[in-house]
Amino acid sequence: MESKKEFFLECYKLGIIKFGRFTLKSGIESPFYVDLRPLASDPKILKNLANYLLEMLPLDNFDLICGVPYAALPMATAMSLESYIPLIIKRKEAKSYGTKKLIEGIYQKGQNCLLVEDVITSGKSLIETIAEVEQEDLKVADIVVVLDREQGGKQLLESKGYKVHTLFNISEVCTILQETGELSDEEVKRIQGFLQGNHIQFEEKKRLSYQQKSENAQHSVSKKLLETALAKESNLIASADVITTQELLELAEKVGPHVIALKTHIDIISDFDYQNTIVPLKELAAKHNFLLMEDRKFADIGNTQELQFTSGVFKITDWADFVTSQVIGGFESLDCFNNVGVVAIIGMSSKGTLTTNSYREEALKVALSHPNVIGGVSQNALPEEILLFTPGVNLADSGDGKGQQYNTPDHVFKTLHTDFIIVGRGIYKSENPAEAAVTYKNEGWKAYLASL
Repeated sequence: MESKKEFFLECYKLGIIKFGRFTLKSGIESPFYVDLRPLASDPKILKNLANYLLEMLPLDNFDLICGVPYAALPMATAMSLESYIPLIIKRKEAKSYGTKKLIEGIYQKGQNCLLVEDVITSGKSLIETIAEVEQEDLKVADIVVVLDREQGGKQLLESKGYKVHTLFNISEVCTILQETGELSDEEVKRIQGFLQGNHIQFEEKKRLSYQQKSENAQHSVSKKLLETALAKESNLIASADVITTQELLELAEKVGPHVIALKTHIDIISDFDYQNTIVPLKELAAKHNFLLMEDRKFADIGNTQELQFTSGVFKITDWADFVTSQVIGGFESLDCFNNVGVVAIIGMSSKGTLTTNSYREEALKVALSHPNVIGGVSQNALPEEILLFTPGVNLADSGDGKGQQYNTPDHVFKTLHTDFIIVGRGIYKSENPAEAAVTYKNEGWKAYLASL
C-alpha cells in the first residue's frame, strides 16, 4: 500500500476536512470540520482504509466488529470483509416493530467486539455505544478510530480502561497539509490554539452599510428604499394586516413618519374601492415619505401573474412600489413585474415550512439572476448583492401558537445581517401603534448600527 501520508492526501481530496468557521453540535465554534462519510463513496480508498485500520490491531482478540452508526458502518463492513471477522450492526435506536432489537446480527454472549468509529471528539457518543453493546452481554475492550480531533475523547475512554487505536490525529493532519501548502502557518496556529483550549477569534465578515448598498444598487426601488432608510434613520416596514379601508388609512397615518414602507395585503380589505382606498393611501405615502409594498406573494405562471398584477379591481401595477412573489414558477414568471421591484420569497418563517434547503438554494439562484428582483424574504442570511427582508420580527421573541416564529431586531441584524425588519402584530395590534412603531424603529436602527 501507499504510505500513510500519501493515503491521507488521497482521502483529503474527497473533501473530508474543511477549514474555516464552523459551529459544532456542542455549540462551540471550531476552525475545522471533519466529515469522513465521502470515504465510503470511493471503493479503493475504503478498502485501503479498512486495511490500515486492521494493521493497527491484534486481530486474534476480536470475535465481532461493530461500526458506530452511521458514518463508521461502511468502514466496519469493509474491515469485516478484509478480515473475515463477523459484523454486527448497531441501530441508532431500536425498531418499534418486529424484534425491536438494538443490535442486529449473529453473536453469542461473552464475545469480544471491536468498535469502529470515524471521528472521536469528546468520546461521549462512544461511551453511550459501549453501554448499549455491553447490555447485550458482549465485551468491548478496543476501539479503532480514523481521526482523533484531540479534544479529550481518547483520554476519557482510556481513563475508563478501553484501548483506543487512532489512524490519524488532527495535529498530524495539519502537519501534512502545512507541508503540502494546503494550510497556511496562520491557519495551523489558529487550530493549535483551538486544540489547547483557547478561544478562537474569527475575522467577522463585515456587512455593507446602507450608504454602500445604495451606491451599488442597480434597481431604482432598491436605491429609493436605502435612501429612505438613511433619511429617516429607519429600517422598519410595518405590516398592515387590517381588513377595512379606515383601519388601513388610520394605521398609515400613525406609523407613516417612522417607517420606510407599509406592507399591505390589499385583497383582505373588505370595503376596497380604488378611489377611496388607494388614492388616499398614496397621498399618505407621499406625505410621510414611505413606499408601498404589496405582499401579494404571486405564485403562478407568468401570464396569470401578469393579469393578477395589472388587471382586476386592485390594479396593483398602478400604485405598488414593490411586491412579493414566490419563485416557484421559475425565472420567466417574474418578467411581468418590470415597473416595480420584486422581493422573492426564498424562505418562510412559519413552523414546518416546506421551503427546504434545496428549495432555498434554487430560489436564490433565480433571485440573484433576475433584474426585477431587489431582495428576498428569508430566515437565513443572503448574499450582499440583494436586500434581505426579515418578517416575523417581534420584541417578544416568541411564537403566536399558530406556527409563526418570531425574531428580535437584535438577532436578525447580528446573525442574519438583515436589511429591513417587517413587523406586524407588534405594531398594528398594539394599543398605541405610533408609539410601537417608534420603539421598533429605534431598536431596528440601533441593531443595524451595531451590526456594521
